[in-house]
Amino acid sequence: MCHLTSRYNRHVTLSSSKPKTGPKLAKRTPEIEAIDALFSIAGLTRNRRGKPAGITRQLRMERAMPQELQKPAPEPRVAANGLPFIAVPAWGKMPWLWHGFSTRKGGVSRAYCADDAPGELNLGFTAADDRENVTRNRRLFAEAITGSPDTPLVALRQVHSNVVVVAGAADALRERPRKGDGVMTAEPGILLAVQTADCIPVLVADRKRRVVAAFHAGWRGTVKRIVETGIGRMRFEFGSRPEDLVAAIGPGIGACCYAVGDEVLSIFESQFSYARLLFREVYDSDPVRTRYPMLFLTQRAPGHSPIGPSLHVDLIEANRRQLLDAGLKASAISVVGGCTSCQRELFFSHRASRGHAGRMMSVIGIRPR
Repeated sequence: MCHLTSRYNRHVTLSSSKPKTGPKLAKRTPEIEAIDALFSIAGLTRNRRGKPAGITRQLRMERAMPQELQKPAPEPRVAANGLPFIAVPAWGKMPWLWHGFSTRKGGVSRAYCADDAPGELNLGFTAADDRENVTRNRRLFAEAITGSPDTPLVALRQVHSNVVVVAGAADALRERPRKGDGVMTAEPGILLAVQTADCIPVLVADRKRRVVAAFHAGWRGTVKRIVETGIGRMRFEFGSRPEDLVAAIGPGIGACCYAVGDEVLSIFESQFSYARLLFREVYDSDPVRTRYPMLFLTQRAPGHSPIGPSLHVDLIEANRRQLLDAGLKASAISVVGGCTSCQRELFFSHRASRGHAGRMMSVIGIRPR
């Protein structure tokens, strides 16, 4: 009893000798510092006592105007048959390699252009276009890349997955394409293709073993690491070494235009420690809204109005980072440029046209000896 009284009196004396200045912060031990370091890697911060409970985000992400994030596409090359396509300048030193990124220009499709406009190069068997026209367009594109319209073209039934298949010439004859979002081969004389209308196309070539691959990376495929998985599959199937690989990231919807919801940010954060570096708060560049902001005020509560910055994700940078994580050198990765949403005169954009869009193709192949 005396022992308990003594402890009580000592507690009262200590408490009354110091003024109460607020909640006492937890002592920073090596264990707590280690936890804080992990949170920092994930872009989070641990709340201290005296603040609202839970885990909060660190400082807001970088802000930008759309034009600051734009990277225009290079001038297309014109093939011998008159069809324009985009090539990677750095890949001209590999004469054994076929490759190219299509545009919407050229071709015979009329499903997505004005009545008085010339035909377009829709390369996807979409519901709005005639199958015969798409077949003719594919032959034109194959001829532009390889010199022969009869070059077998292997495309996939893309499902926004991380499924990668190894293909051969027999796959070009299949009535129903195989499912997947990555395709690779060591067989000369065929073109591997992925179709896009906003998603990111990634082409990869092994300079030593002469193996090629093509990947279709929308935001779902990016989260599932389609490109990183594909490089691993190249190593397993063909013995490819990352230091021997070169990659090209083709035209897709850029960070300037790709607005997403908070749920996409949350999904990326659950998968990548660098997720917040892929997002920007982008402000509307409408000159009328910028000059007369009072015209756009609403009575909605803060945070519930469409006015203000929107959250944009950079899928091109996300896939570049996956290539780096897979072991490629930064100097071996070419970013072609071009935003499908900004440059609708050059590319098809599913988002900008609200779903009424054709498809481009990104192709790669091995020239026969």
